[in-house]
Order: sequence, then C-alpha cells, then structure tokens
Amino acid sequence: MPTPVTLQDRFTNLIHKVTSRIEGRPRDERLERDLNTEFPANGDDFRALFESCEAGIAAGWMCAREAGGIRFGRVIKPGEATHGFSVDVVDMQPIAGPHHRHPNGEIDLIMPLAAGAKFDGREAGWLVYGPGSAHSPTVTQGRALVLYLLPAGAIEFTRT
Repeated sequence: MPTPVTLQDRFTNLIHKVTSRIEGRPRDERLERDLNTEFPANGDDFRALFESCEAGIAAGWMCAREAGGIRFGRVIKPGEATHGFSVDVVDMQPIAGPHHRHPNGEIDLIMPLAAGAKFDGREAGWLVYGPGSAHSPTVTQGRALVLYLLPAGAIEFTRT
C-alpha cells in the first residue's frame, strides 16, 4: 500500500518543480519574466501553490509564528528537495515588514488574499530581487500571502 501524500509533501513537490527550473540562474529581470511566463498568476501551478499555502496555514504548520501583525514561518530549510533554496511564507495585512538585505537575492511569489492587494507595489505573480538588494517588504490595499525563496536561506535583517 503506497504511503499517503501529506500536505507538506505536496507543497514540497510543488516547490521542487519551481526550484528545479531556477537552480543556478541569476536572480534578475529575465528570471522574473520567465517565472511569470512559466508559472503565471492565472495558471494551474500558481493556483496549486496558493491552495497549498492556504491549506498549510489552516492546518497550522505554515505561518505559525506572529510578530508585529505579520504571520510568518520558514516552511522548508535549504536542501536537496528545493535545490538549495529555503522557503518562507508570510501572511501580511497592509503593513511594512522589517527591513532586510538579500545577500544572494530573493524570489517572491505574491498571492493576494484581497482583490487589489499588492506586495511592494506588485500584484499577483513573481517578483525577483537581485543579490545585495534590500527592502522593507510592504503589503498595501489588502491582505496577501507572500512566498519567499532564498538561495541558501540567506537573509540579513537590519538592526534598528
């Protein structure tokens, strides 16, 4: 009898599909265009990732921590299954999160929960920040989920 696939397994398999296509690629505008073409916001893979995030949050293993009005959590540590990327998911109301730097870049999947919600001024889809970039992640115009892929899990929070 085959082992049943858990929500976490299904989520990891979906992430693997994405990271297998981006492993070793520069984090730049071309990668962003390719992700938005291959995994568009109106496509099956986007919907599957979105639904997996909603199910993970409902089950309590995703976005299990909260600080400053932001629910968040590292869902997968960097490893073979994700081609060296860590996976974090945040659930944000309109708010600016903590300023941080991306030593190796950051790849974001924006999943609005409210019509018109934006992350860093962008609607549903992929957003890529290059190595050395920094920002205060900001959601406006409603609630959104944001999935972060971090090469080698690298992130540096700015001390205040």
